Amino acid sequence: MKLELEKYTEQLKLWPQEGYHIMAQYDDDKIIVYQSYRRDIGEFAVKNQYFGGAFSLERMTWIKPNFLWMMYRNGWGRKEGQEHVLAIHLKISAFKSYLENAVYSTYSDKLEISREDWQNQVKESSVRLQWDPDHDPFGNKLERRAVQIGLRNEFIRSFSREDILLIENISDFVKDQYQFVLNDDLDNLLTPLERPLLFDDENLNKKLRLDYN
Repeated sequence: MKLELEKYTEQLKLWPQEGYHIMAQYDDDKIIVYQSYRRDIGEFAVKNQYFGGAFSLERMTWIKPNFLWMMYRNGWGRKEGQEHVLAIHLKISAFKSYLENAVYSTYSDKLEISREDWQNQVKESSVRLQWDPDHDPFGNKLERRAVQIGLRNEFIRSFSREDILLIENISDFVKDQYQFVLNDDLDNLLTPLERPLLFDDENLNKKLRLDYN
């Protein structure tokens, strides 16, 4: 497994406790995002290093750069049809392109456009952006917001093949770490090393509502 790991309790000391943050493991070339699938889709992806087979290009797929947010959504890989947990090493240039083309999945006055204009953007866009409450290892809701990104049409096609550098099956790692959660032993819980992501593009940071502290 090529994920860089660190003790959860050590990371917690450094993580922002509130605000909008893209928490992720990344460098200049790549960012790790997570997805969970049933066995046949997961095994195909790991074996072939792209998404195909039973993977549908006709429906929106959601990616999450925050490991614990993924664990909340898939129940630490225990939810039916989400047992195969994948760490996808994605070109960071592709990830940035998704966000540049994203439209918020729900309307708010912060968008500074009319509801009608937003509805038109949603119809035309192939990328959705959504901020939800982040969660701790036990599934408790936090003040910090976590991002997830929905892809369809040309973006799901590029994501499924061209944008991927590596696909890893981390299901066993997830199962092992969940035992520490069950035993209320967070001092021994390991999670992928993550830090807030900011872009050089100030307009993009503003669009995403990213906080700087």
